[in-house]
Amino acid sequence: MNGPQDLGGQMGFGPVAPEKDEPCFHAEWEKRALGVTLTAGAMGAWNIDESRHARESLHPVDYYASSYYEIWIKGLETLLKRHNFVTANDFAVGDAVDPAATPKRVLKAENVPAALAKGGPCDRPVAAPVIFAVGQRVRTRNFHPAGHTRLPRYARGKEGVIDAVREGYVFPDTNAHGKGENPQWLYTVVFAASELWGEGADPTLEVSIDAWESYLEPA
Repeated sequence: MNGPQDLGGQMGFGPVAPEKDEPCFHAEWEKRALGVTLTAGAMGAWNIDESRHARESLHPVDYYASSYYEIWIKGLETLLKRHNFVTANDFAVGDAVDPAATPKRVLKAENVPAALAKGGPCDRPVAAPVIFAVGQRVRTRNFHPAGHTRLPRYARGKEGVIDAVREGYVFPDTNAHGKGENPQWLYTVVFAASELWGEGADPTLEVSIDAWESYLEPA
């Protein structure tokens, strides 16, 4: 979907102003927001792609008015309600008043370091041979799906060159919607700035993106 998070190449939002010596957290509640999101995800009811899609599905007005961790919490509320861990009544009262689903597992405090160290690897074997080769010119598909996708809007319908063939990885477009991992080969594709941004782009600039095989076609 063309969500509010997909800002690459969009104008009108002002310059990007990185914060010097930015801390990991700007307030104590942000630490809790991160912790609650990670432990809720560890219950096993959803995957990282569904979690990302829940955040990106916020209404643009709500998304742009929210800070980074506010977006995380709002996305988590969506997931908890969707999977019947909380209800609208629970949120209204501020306590558990309705029956709730039972989590598949519970992440205990003493197991957090090991769980974080393990991470959530998404590399998977792919039986089919790779279609594209390093140095080959390709074109990204120009599509605007209603569901989740990791192909940036600014890079659709553009020509680039395969810079590297990666391993097979879970396909987020289906995984976010419970339609299976369906792993595909992943490629790093390099685009000239002029191809992406058009006239007036910096001629010395190139942009690399990682693209799943079904995003690409021969140029």
